[in-house]
Amino acid sequence: MRTLARRHLGKVVAGTALAVAGTAVMVGITLPGTAGADETGGSGGGAGQAARQAGQGPDGAPPGVVRQAPAEGKKGTGSDPLTDDELRSAARIAAGGQMAGARNVDGDRGPQRLSVDLADPDADELDDPHAPRRADVTFYDYGSDALVTKTVNLETGKVEQTGTQHGVQPPLSRAENAEAARLLIADPLGAGLKADYKDATGHELTSPDQLLLNGAVYRAVPGGQPAVLDTCGEHRCVRLFPKVVNGPWIDARRLVIDLSARKVAELGRR
Repeated sequence: MRTLARRHLGKVVAGTALAVAGTAVMVGITLPGTAGADETGGSGGGAGQAARQAGQGPDGAPPGVVRQAPAEGKKGTGSDPLTDDELRSAARIAAGGQMAGARNVDGDRGPQRLSVDLADPDADELDDPHAPRRADVTFYDYGSDALVTKTVNLETGKVEQTGTQHGVQPPLSRAENAEAARLLIADPLGAGLKADYKDATGHELTSPDQLLLNGAVYRAVPGGQPAVLDTCGEHRCVRLFPKVVNGPWIDARRLVIDLSARKVAELGRR
């Protein structure tokens, strides 16, 4: 891991140098052209000056005006995106009732919310401008390793449909990536990650907040992992792609965090 981290550092530096060079080229192209137009004294420069004196843009159009965005209402209409109030309301309604016995990624009471999306209208409501708006709220219950989707009618405030699936692993939420990093930092197998972080920054890695985190769901592959990861796919397992804030990526691809069992394992070498 440490060798790879140094190589990534080289790529970051090279990328930065290239970006600076690109900026210099852009400046070299743009600035002389602009100066030349002013120096020629042609009609373009005079027209621009006259337009500015008249309070207009260079093309004669009135200058742009920055206006504050209109206030968001409590409810949307039709296929408008869900408002903040609708998002909060749908999540609260869906998390009630039987979901109170579920567990989130931290092991606390209540399911782990993954997403809240505007639901598609029913087939017989496609042409109805007064069709009720609904929201699909998706949770992961770490107590039963189940994906639960609830459809909430935003007009009546009631759950109209509930679906439960096992072995289905949607993309990870930010909270799940952070908990995976927290488990990895606390585990002996996270020693390489912490060493790479210290090499890159000179500081100790103690919290997921010190990293920019992306993660991918990991599923068990026959012969591709130790036996402890055989349940990945039924369990919710993660491979992390951490990046130092304002720094290099750190290669942690060989490490898998089983969020359901709260364990860390290393993939075998081929």
